[in-house]
Amino acid sequence: QVQLVESGGGLVQPGESLRLSCAASPTIFGTMGWYRQAPGNQREFIAGINFDGSTNYADSVKGRFTISRVNAKNAVYLFMSSLKPEDTAVYFCNTLPPIGRIWGQGTQVTVSS
Repeated sequence: QVQLVESGGGLVQPGESLRLSCAASPTIFGTMGWYRQAPGNQREFIAGINFDGSTNYADSVKGRFTISRVNAKNAVYLFMSSLKPEDTAVYFCNTLPPIGRIWGQGTQVTVSS
């Protein structure tokens, strides 16, 4: 059974940093990505990472967010810095492109003073 579990979200103030984690079970060897969905908006792509570690980012987060993975731990991470109120959303991990049936619950990130 494929399962994705996101964690690490919370309430932070503008300008602060936060690291999100994604645990994949049992493992995914292809490209992984982070996505987010703000209230009333469609889910959008944020960042992707190949099995070899190469990455790509959406323009909205490029230079502020860093995606990484530890394949031996079946884990994908998203380090977010210089957070802005517009980063507030539920954050999800999945393959790139995503597989609909394996979306997890996501983790809420709220950026507010």
